[in-house]
Amino acid sequence: MTSVARVVVIGAGLGGLAAAARLAATGHAVTVLEQAPVVGGKLGWFSRDGHGFDTGPSLVTLPQVLRDLFAATGAPLDDVLDLQRLDPAVAYRFADGTTVDVPGSRELIPAALDDALGNGAGAQWAALLDRAEAMWRATEQPFLRSPLAGAGTLLRLARRAADLRTIAPGRTLRGLGSTYLGDPRLRMLLDRYATYSGSDPRRAPAALLTVPYAEQAFGSWYVRGGLRRLVEAVAQRAVERGATIRTDAAVAEVLVEGGRAGGVRLADGERIAADVVVSNADATALYRGLLPGTAPARGPRAALRRVTPSSSGLVLLLALRGRTPGLAHHTVLFPHDYDAEFDALFGRQHLGRRGPKRPVADPTVYVSAPDDPATRPDADSESWFVLVNAPRHEPGTGVDWTAPGWPTPRPTGCSTCWPTAGWTCGTGCAGGWCAPRPTWSGRPPAPAGRSTGRRATAPGPPSCARGTPPRCRGCSWSAALRTPAAGCRWSPCPRRSPPG
Repeated sequence: MTSVARVVVIGAGLGGLAAAARLAATGHAVTVLEQAPVVGGKLGWFSRDGHGFDTGPSLVTLPQVLRDLFAATGAPLDDVLDLQRLDPAVAYRFADGTTVDVPGSRELIPAALDDALGNGAGAQWAALLDRAEAMWRATEQPFLRSPLAGAGTLLRLARRAADLRTIAPGRTLRGLGSTYLGDPRLRMLLDRYATYSGSDPRRAPAALLTVPYAEQAFGSWYVRGGLRRLVEAVAQRAVERGATIRTDAAVAEVLVEGGRAGGVRLADGERIAADVVVSNADATALYRGLLPGTAPARGPRAALRRVTPSSSGLVLLLALRGRTPGLAHHTVLFPHDYDAEFDALFGRQHLGRRGPKRPVADPTVYVSAPDDPATRPDADSESWFVLVNAPRHEPGTGVDWTAPGWPTPRPTGCSTCWPTAGWTCGTGCAGGWCAPRPTWSGRPPAPAGRSTGRRATAPGPPSCARGTPPRCRGCSWSAALRTPAAGCRWSPCPRRSPPG
């Protein structure tokens, strides 16, 4: 880079704005181009009638990175933002009714797990976190605090055999976690961290173990006023250091001259010359859309073809009257069968067969409800961001979220159980009441990821792929805990009649 370079940054997400602030602070001429009317990228914000919602990330996990950014570009972070450590960091509820509030400090977590899940649970998790800490030490410097040199970075790491064994290449997050965690509820806690990147824990690399380590070792933090305050502060810092930020400025192409980036062309035809182009856009958008086919990018394009796309999500923004006693900032409600959720999201089944992707019949529910006056109109209101995982939008090859009607064939006579819970192997129909098995015409659907291949014509529970009929475990359904009570065996529930 020349002494004063012309730099174009594509995208005004947090990463792009941070790069712009650092580059501008060192004297370069920086222009940030954002296609949306506001900055922030995934750090979005929605407000209505006094309710406000962060529509993207809901916590900060590495505050030291932000402190470094602000210290390198001007006034310190604490002079600009009110960063608050969450305690508890998250409240979990399992389908068996167990609850656990995970403290905001690592040293307090084992005791909390023992209290909630039984003696020994805390020691299992602590041993796993020790392994995660070793992974963090092995990877932080080469991957997070040093320029990446492609295969060279991996080669340097491979020369340190002990570090390589610690990172466990070739092992999955689920596989490594199972060697430490005997309690299935602890394994569910670990599996959830794969969903941070939209991944399947049964295929995601074991290196993702560094995610819970970072969250629990360095804390879960919230920015008072909403995380949008963070992106606004970084944008202001970039402008203060001399950067120009242009919104409603969609980049249509990265211009390549002599084998290197030479600027960009906007959607309206304007060309902006640059010595350096920094992309804060999605890698697929960059290599398949913005760079011309003649650009020297065969390696990244080939790598993208091998990548499994992440899952998506369905979001509800709830403006609520009243207050919920004991409501944590983050709450996670787990289903009976977590594997069934991943089967639906990624089109896989337990026995190794591939199946269709489909909406999750009984999903994990995540609720973010900050106790922050900036997010609500008055003291007697709450603003809930509710998220469930969903298969990505793939018209023609997967789930088409724009198509009308039911996402999969709907059985007749099963409006109560389908698709909210459906028949699932090992749990039966977990709806508001337990209906007899409906009559289907044709092959019965498999809302939980298992198909019998039989025609269902008589009342009774369907078989599953393993050949074991499920047991209906009750019909007094708790929407909050997702736990049915005892008292139901195949027939309409003796405690509650089917809705008319």
